[in-house]
Amino acid sequence: MEERIARAFAEMDAANADDPNRILVRGRCAPKEQAQAELACEWVKQLCEAPSEALQLAARAHHLRRFALPRAAHPAGRAGYLAWRRELQHFHADEAGRILERCGFEPALIEKVQRLIRKEPGGGAEAQVFEDALCLVFLETQLEALAERLEPARGASVLRQTFAKMSPRARALAAELPLGPRGSALVQRV
Repeated sequence: MEERIARAFAEMDAANADDPNRILVRGRCAPKEQAQAELACEWVKQLCEAPSEALQLAARAHHLRRFALPRAAHPAGRAGYLAWRRELQHFHADEAGRILERCGFEPALIEKVQRLIRKEPGGGAEAQVFEDALCLVFLETQLEALAERLEPARGASVLRQTFAKMSPRARALAAELPLGPRGSALVQRV
């Protein structure tokens, strides 16, 4: 890996290491956002033979310091959730931009990373790989808890919406994920 990407990853990981939320992923307990950032990069490499610097950096920064903007800071309900998500996308993009600037990346590349993180239109094939990776991370790390928290019909609806965003290749990879009993039951409903 190029030295400046490695440096950016290290800074992003250090920023996410402060996450008070921990998750168990593939037998390892780690700060949630740091673990999910690593997984996103792994999925990008599995989905794309030669991912660009921008795609790799966006994957690592997609939820950069997400714990700093808790969901509870916005009103309950769908409108509050969507407002929170929009704010998060801009927050993550801004945080990533500062790190990338310190690591010596050129402004055009930083802007491309930020557009991917903000999920702006026109991202082409890379935007789909980015979305696929994020969906696979969600399914791998959060589907079981979602299935436990939501009634089956609502959980199935969320899962259908997730699958609708994914490419056929990503859906095939999702079918191979080792899910817990609740997540598996939810997948079977869709």
